[in-house]
Amino acid sequence: MDLELKKELPSYDEQQDFYTKLRAKITNYVDSKSNKMGKFTPYLLFAPDFFHLLIKSMLDDRIDSKSKTLIGSGILYFITPIDILPEGLVGPGGFIDDIIVAAFIVNMLLNKFSPEIVEEHWAGEDKLLNTLKKVSETSDTVLGKLPARSLLGRFIKTSKKA
Repeated sequence: MDLELKKELPSYDEQQDFYTKLRAKITNYVDSKSNKMGKFTPYLLFAPDFFHLLIKSMLDDRIDSKSKTLIGSGILYFITPIDILPEGLVGPGGFIDDIIVAAFIVNMLLNKFSPEIVEEHWAGEDKLLNTLKKVSETSDTVLGKLPARSLLGRFIKTSKKA
């Protein structure tokens, strides 16, 4: 199936502007709250980084269509208003589950493709592999605090054992 974009993608500057604004919104939200969210701020700022990586990877011709289906599902999870921790109810704290899903997808990509291909699309301040390590180390702690031990938490624990 040959799909063609009906509208051109935003310019690089417009994309960077969106990315920068999203990071600023998350930072401002966290700064306006009490210290409850302070320890999660570095993790919440991974949301725009992972979203950027998924979008850029989707447009990379070196990545096969089967992997792009997985990437597309990660993008869809980010933009769908109904998920395990909806941003509309929880604010930027709702990105925690999106980050965990994105980290899972990026890990799958790193197992299939050269790290250089995936890292080329990473816009985060920290190295991609360091970020994945941080997300992995804290995901059990964060998921353990979610009510009713979500299906996502069970899925990630199962996939770690495999």
